[in-house]
Order: sequence, then C-alpha cells, then structure tokens
Amino acid sequence: MSKKSNLADFENMLDLSTTIKSSHLPRWQRKQQQAGAADTSLSRVPGISGRTCMATEMQKSTDRFIPSRCNQDDSRCDLDDSCIGELDAESSDYSRLLQQNINPNNSNINNSDLSNSRVLAFKDKAPAATHDLQSKKMVLYSQQTSKKAEIVKSKRHIPSAPVRVLDAPDLMDDYYLNLLSWGSENVLAVALSQAVYLWDASSGTTKELMNVESDANDDYVSSVSWIQQGGTHIAVGTASNSVQLWDVQAQKCIRKLEGHTGRVGALAWNGHMLTSGSFDTTILNHDVRVQNHVIGRMAHHTQEVCGLAWSPDSQYLASGANDNTLCIWDAASTLSMDATPKHVLTDHQAAVKALAWSPHERNLLASGGGTADRCIKFWNASSGALMNSIDTGSQVCALQWSPFEKEILSSHGYAENQLCLWKYPSMACVKQLKGHTARVLHMATSPDGSMVVSCAADETLKFWNVFASEGKRKADGPAGTNSGLSLSSGIR
Repeated sequence: MSKKSNLADFENMLDLSTTIKSSHLPRWQRKQQQAGAADTSLSRVPGISGRTCMATEMQKSTDRFIPSRCNQDDSRCDLDDSCIGELDAESSDYSRLLQQNINPNNSNINNSDLSNSRVLAFKDKAPAATHDLQSKKMVLYSQQTSKKAEIVKSKRHIPSAPVRVLDAPDLMDDYYLNLLSWGSENVLAVALSQAVYLWDASSGTTKELMNVESDANDDYVSSVSWIQQGGTHIAVGTASNSVQLWDVQAQKCIRKLEGHTGRVGALAWNGHMLTSGSFDTTILNHDVRVQNHVIGRMAHHTQEVCGLAWSPDSQYLASGANDNTLCIWDAASTLSMDATPKHVLTDHQAAVKALAWSPHERNLLASGGGTADRCIKFWNASSGALMNSIDTGSQVCALQWSPFEKEILSSHGYAENQLCLWKYPSMACVKQLKGHTARVLHMATSPDGSMVVSCAADETLKFWNVFASEGKRKADGPAGTNSGLSLSSGIR
C-alpha cells in the first residue's frame, strides 16, 4: 500500500498540469498569521478587549513602533489612597496638587479615565500688554534695547574737560525753546528768562541787551538768532507772540514783527529773510526790508514748531514740531501764503527739535528725536529718503556738524546728560563729553568752527575744544583763550 502511495506521489510530481506548492508559506501569509495571533493574544488581556487599538492598526501598515496609551493598563497607574494617608502633611498637600494637575476635572484619580488625556499640553500665551501701559515714565526709564555704540579712539586728542564754564542763572528748562546763538562777530547771545545777555568771547565782557518785563510778569524770551551776514542785528522771539529785531551796536529795537498767535520758539535766517515758528503751529517768512513783512505762510504742522534750519545753499527749509513730523520745504514754495511741503517725514516717534545741515554733502540733513524716539536720522532732502538711523539711547536735544571733518556732535538728556561726537557715515562714537548734571538743551559753534558751547538745564554754559585741529588749539582762537578770563564766571 505504501508503495502504491509513493508511486502515486511520484506520478503527481511528474504531472506538470498541477500547481507546484512550496513547503514554505509566502511572506504575506506569514505576516497575516502573525497579526491574527497578536489580535488573539490581546483579546485575552483584561481591559483591552472591546477597545479600538490604534497601535495594532499602525503595526499592520508599518514597521515602526509608535507608542500609544491604549495598550496601557490604567489600573497600574492608580494612586493608592492608603499610602497617601500615611504621608505627613506636606506630602499630602503635594499629592493633592499632583492629583489636581493630572486630572483637574476630577480630584479622585482612581475613577478617572486617563486613556484619552495628554501627557504634554501647550499652555496659552500671556496676554499682550495694553497700550495704556506705555506711559511716558515707562518710555523715559526704559532700558536701551539696541546695541550700544562702540567708542572708537580718535586720531586727534579731544579734551574731556571744558575749557571754560559760565553760570547761566534762570535759564528756562524747556525742550521746545531755542535760547542760544553765536554770531559772526564772536558774540554769544543767551536768553535767561525775561532778558537777553551778550557775552563777547574776545574780551570776556557781558552786557544785557534787552528785557521783556511786563505788568503781568508772564512774558519771557523764547528764542534768539543772530543774522548771518554782518552780525550786528539779532532777532528775539517772545512769549507775547511777537518777534523783535534789535541793533546790537545801538542797543535799540528797530522793528517788531507780528503775525503769530502763540509764543515764537524757533527762528532761522536766510539772507534778509527771517523764518519764525510758533506755538500756533504755523511758520512765517518775514522780509525785514519791507513794511508788509509777512511774505510766506506754512501751516502743515499740527503742534508747536520747535525746530527750523535753512540749508547752506538756501534751497530747502527744514522744520520740526511736537507732532513728531519733519517737513522739508522748497525755497520757492515758502514765499506762498498757502505753502505745501516737498516732503513730510514721519519716521520719528517723538518731537523733532534738533536739526542740522551737513556742510560737506549737499542736501544731507540730520534730525534728532525726543525722549520716546532717541534717534539721529539722516535724510536726503532732494528725494526724502532715509539714509541712516542710530538709536542714541537718550533724548536728542541739539546737533552740530564739524566744519573740518565729517563728524557730528549731539547733546542729550536723561540719563547721562552727555555730548557725543559721531563719525559720519559709520556713526561710530568718537568721544563722549560729560560734565553737565541736567539735560543739554542747546549748542552753538564758534565762528571759526573750533569751539562748541553747550547750554544745559543745570544753568551752566560749558565750552569744549571738540572740533579744533591740533594746530588750531595751539594758536589763540577767537573764543577768548587769552582774554584773561577765569575758568568759571557768570554770564551776568
């Protein structure tokens, strides 16, 4: 019988019409059998049966191991209340907080279902601060977030101490006024409350030019500016809305220019034309040679005008105001009674008072912002493009260009009340001059360009040899170095 069965098997093997079967199963059949065996084993585990297991489904379609909490026996994670009762008071409090954090909706963690809970969860972000929190005090005392400018050593020696100090009692601590001007005849004009004093730098003598005392005692001098050519006439702006034109040699007021309805805080000369800016937000052009002196009116600003400057070629007028805007006007348009600015620049975030035109590059204007801005910005007056900007870290009160090199000097307020000399265009800090104890409100340059005087709210005037070259400092300049004046004296 066995021989017949073996013979039948041999004949079947020789029959090519039937399918030859291998003794080894194909891979897909083996995988299917293994998956079926795994399902059978999981169904026998308590707590797993009747559950849709995502990990098992993922194992059928991929060879990666993806952990899932559905395979976890939750009974092993339950906390034993008997063990918690044996702990001390601190441990009990900690366990209670732990239970609340694991399942905030149910303090009894033994009855909670943690299979669908997340182990890690992203918390909501902190709410953004409201706009009301950005108060002026926060801006004033905020730390500087930008990178502090590096101090580059200058090739020439710049004295750190002032060469002369003058007392200026009753100087008004008002950021929006312009109370200092150095004329071409080497005479410095300073407005102290209701009076204007003249200090002759060559002889060191001081005299009072005028006084605006009134019955109400509420008038004061709000701006002064020497005429560019001749140097014997000076314009004086007052809080009584007028501009007075004085002959210094005769010590006489030769003309009174009306037209404003607020104090006149900014003045700028352009030949025989005087430009005035007022608290009434308007800018007027006065031709001092004719009877009807108002020949132009500009009314684009919305708050007090505190800065005015004509370009060296008399082509552009720059005006800054407390509305945080900087306007550039064509000279031709300023002769109209309804003038329109060529450019309105709104990049500053605070009042724009400090204005200075470069004597080295045509149409290059520098402007400085107040406490909330703290930046010095450089503009192309022709195109209105912003060329550069640097955060100085404090209020910018005044700017002065060096007539000899591409350098610009800035004066500042809180917190260091310093003067900074910058190299243009790299804006590397060449020198810091410290000595004032309050914000440095005004600056002026001597006629020969070698010396700068700073006027601060600490009621002092300090003279600095910051722009002079080595040969210039050795020689006696017109600033009165050989006048026999003591280092410290009074302006009146």
